[in-house]
Amino acid sequence: MPIHLATAEPVDVPTIARLVGDLLREIMVAIGTPAFAFSLAETESRARTWLEDGSYTVLLARDGETAVGLLTLSECRALYAEGRFGIIPELYVCPDRRSQEVGQALVAEAKRVARLKGWLRLEVTTPPLPQFERTLVFYERQGFSVSGGRKMKVDLR
Repeated sequence: MPIHLATAEPVDVPTIARLVGDLLREIMVAIGTPAFAFSLAETESRARTWLEDGSYTVLLARDGETAVGLLTLSECRALYAEGRFGIIPELYVCPDRRSQEVGQALVAEAKRVARLKGWLRLEVTTPPLPQFERTLVFYERQGFSVSGGRKMKVDLR
């Protein structure tokens, strides 16, 4: 059955939260560090709020009724980027559906949505290397290029 892509609605929030949880758990297992404090209820609440206020776009890939992947988009602004641009905070494809062009379809749709929003570029940060070297190669095949630096953070809680 072919993959169907759709923009998520608030009714999809439980599915979104589950897939994001799967993504974060996979990253933490691979790097051996509890890098994320994931709460299903809090993730559902955030996702619902952001979908309803239009500040977050979630693309879902489905095989029939089963969600097999997602890609999230958020808008940013920066002088270096010459204006508004999009970031891909999360991209996840269920392990049994990888290498079946699901991720490629999600990225292609994200590019289409980005153009409609008038964004000048899309940015993504890969999970840690070398554990996710395959992810880096995937993004390069989709036309992304390394733009330098490393993602860094400081928790303000």
